[in-house]
Amino acid sequence: MFTMAVPWWEFVVRGVIVYAFLLVFLRITGKRNVGQYDPFDLILLLILSNAVQNSMNAGDNSLIGGLISATTLIICHTIMARLTYYSPRMSRLIDGTPLKLIENGKVNKAVMASELLTGDDLKAALHAAGCLHAYEVEQAMIETNGQITIVMRNRDSASKDQGV
Repeated sequence: MFTMAVPWWEFVVRGVIVYAFLLVFLRITGKRNVGQYDPFDLILLLILSNAVQNSMNAGDNSLIGGLISATTLIICHTIMARLTYYSPRMSRLIDGTPLKLIENGKVNKAVMASELLTGDDLKAALHAAGCLHAYEVEQAMIETNGQITIVMRNRDSASKDQGV
């Protein structure tokens, strides 16, 4: 239980490498995957955690090895949180920047495609904000955490623009 099959520093190196790989991988996959978990996204995350387990522990199932791996991941996460807090440049690199999905009632199809958002995803966000149509929206942003923020237009200007 307390005897490790590999040296302690190997757990640290493996943990840092796996953490960095997953950070880059999840960042590349886009905001939607981070902020809005569909069942297949959750399954992917569960399988990923199992897949990288052996690469982190080198087949060592000791208690101390597991604690070293867990501590390494927590330290990596804390360092990354501090870096993104104190460095706007690092924050943009790691978290990305908010993107406009809708501006003045016009849907930005290129942003939707780049973030893998379907029309149904956008409709669900609109409905959650209390509107039925994109023309009712002044601005909709997909935030860095994957959430969609919607600012409604003035109801009078929205209806005038539609000829109502």
